[in-house]
Amino acid sequence: MQTTSNILMIRPVNFSFNAETAVNNAFQVKGNDQDAQLKARNEFDNFVFQLQQKGIHVTVIDDTPEPYTPDSIFPNNWVSFHDDGTVVLYPMFAANRRAERKQHVLDQILRHFEKRRLIDLTGAEADHHFLEGTGSMVLDRDNRIAYACLSPRTDQSLLKEFCDRLNFTPVTFFARDQNGQEIYHTNVMMCVADQYVVICLASITDEKEKATVLKTIAGTHKKIIDITLDQMNSFAGNMLQVRNNMGDPFLVMSSQAFNSLNPAQKADLEAFNPIIHADISTIETNGGGSARCMMAEIFLPEKSSL
Repeated sequence: MQTTSNILMIRPVNFSFNAETAVNNAFQVKGNDQDAQLKARNEFDNFVFQLQQKGIHVTVIDDTPEPYTPDSIFPNNWVSFHDDGTVVLYPMFAANRRAERKQHVLDQILRHFEKRRLIDLTGAEADHHFLEGTGSMVLDRDNRIAYACLSPRTDQSLLKEFCDRLNFTPVTFFARDQNGQEIYHTNVMMCVADQYVVICLASITDEKEKATVLKTIAGTHKKIIDITLDQMNSFAGNMLQVRNNMGDPFLVMSSQAFNSLNPAQKADLEAFNPIIHADISTIETNGGGSARCMMAEIFLPEKSSL
């Protein structure tokens, strides 16, 4: 199934601009805001509230003050949870992000969900090879396709290992912003939902690679909703489709992303599902990530309550 109603989110305690990730994340802008942590926590809590109001189950786990993890609010980069019971741990580019892999997070998830297999790719950090979870990969789970724009944070050999071990087919390409800089994560320029794909086609500058991506999407019979580079810079690619406890789908994004869309794009998306959006501007500016990055989907089998 492409979507889940179970989401992991990490409440921040030390949120701030992370200089270690800014070296290849053009979406980050260092602010002068001395209240970034307080504002980020308030944005986080409001975001969670909006999801829960729609019947989406959110497991909220508080981060810990030590070790220092300013980007812990983006858990989808270090872990993913799959419907066959597999948990995958990922190698991270920034050294201070590796400390986000905290055991208390996994322990709390596994109280309610079943783990049958652990795939630990983190040893690749020693060789400076990285694959940052569902930031590096955008998964079409129903069709077993892993879309990935290659970058310093997305290693092709690790992508192949992931795909071989979890039965996905990789579709790789390079994506660049308006300044020609490699886009650091696939999930800022692309979102795969059950019946549609939101994608910034202008960011794929190689015509053969673009043709391959378009052919692959066409083979899945999903509608393409194209966004511009400016809209991508407003995080309009950083969306996630989720379900509530009644099975109803929703598309989740930030208010900045929502406001960047034109009426026709909004109408196209809302024909498939209602939109949930929240103001997370402090998180987006300082963290360089948006709504999708804040949500780690839990597809693991649920444990019996008996």
